[in-house]
Amino acid sequence: MRSDHGKARRDRGQAAIEYLGFLPVLLVVGLAGLQLGVAAYAAQQAGTAARAAARAATSDADDAPDPQAAGYAAASWATQVDVARQGGEAVATVRVRIPQVVPFWSFDPVTKTATMPLPETSDGEDLP
Repeated sequence: MRSDHGKARRDRGQAAIEYLGFLPVLLVVGLAGLQLGVAAYAAQQAGTAARAAARAATSDADDAPDPQAAGYAAASWATQVDVARQGGEAVATVRVRIPQVVPFWSFDPVTKTATMPLPETSDGEDLP
C-alpha cells in the first residue's frame, strides 16, 4: 500500500503561492473601490459648496459673507466657484477636482450648481 505522505509534503506552501497570485487582484479591486468612494465624496462636496455659495449670495445682511469664500470654505477640494445673481435668483456653480488614488485612472472634475431665490424688497422688487 502506498502512503500519501509524500504528496502532502509536495503540497506544502501551495496555499501561500495561491494567495500571492490572488493578492494583486484584491489590491486592484480595493483601490478601485476607494477611488469610486473618493469620486462620490468629491461630488457630494461640490454640491455642498454650491449650496453654501448660493446661500451666502442671497443674504441681504450688512455683514454677509462673500459667496465665493463661502463656497471655498465648504469644500477644500474646490478649484472654481462662480456666483451670479440674475432674474431674482442666485446661481452658484462649483467645480471640484477628484483626487487620483489609482494610477492611470483619472476622472474629470465634478461640477455642481445650486440656485436659490433672492430676497424681495418691501416694494416687491428683488434686491441686487
